Amino acid sequence: MIAHIFGKVVEKFGDSVIVDVGGVGYEITLSAPDFEKYLLNDEAKIFTYHHVREQSEELFGFSSLAAKKLFELLISVQGVGPKAGMAILSIGNSEQVRNAIANSDAAFIGKATGVGKKTAERVIVDLKDKVGLPTAYATGGIQTALNTSDEALEALMALGFTLNDATLALKTVPTNLSVEDRIRLALKN
Repeated sequence: MIAHIFGKVVEKFGDSVIVDVGGVGYEITLSAPDFEKYLLNDEAKIFTYHHVREQSEELFGFSSLAAKKLFELLISVQGVGPKAGMAILSIGNSEQVRNAIANSDAAFIGKATGVGKKTAERVIVDLKDKVGLPTAYATGGIQTALNTSDEALEALMALGFTLNDATLALKTVPTNLSVEDRIRLALKN
């Protein structure tokens, strides 16, 4: 399994980038927000999901470990493959998608290309209890993302916490503390 790629972005096309690592170019498919983030000739660390099929192998990339874990949850839903998972992650940042699932917003998930109403509802039903608590939500849509550090969330996930458990552990931790203090308090919970 290829967990991440670190190298120089040498080409961008469609929804993919080619990252040069020691003379070897890896083609990585990205969500729309992540595709816009990476610029040509920039050094980039991209978390990857290595998808192996009978006829091909593909790398799907993410700018954060949280986005990768959300993608893995999405493709665990029956009827949602890697391309549909990337389409869902392309309708907003990973926190907006996670928040929409936590708030049972099938209309938001249904905006993804190739994802119909039934698939969007299945995603909500299967993942609502796995993605963590909802964040601020307004009647007209998602208001703001969690006011917590992505670094603290990602550190907890790197320690083996699920996305849901990491979110719950950080729920009661004050956001004005340093990342290290937030992690320490979350581990005590």
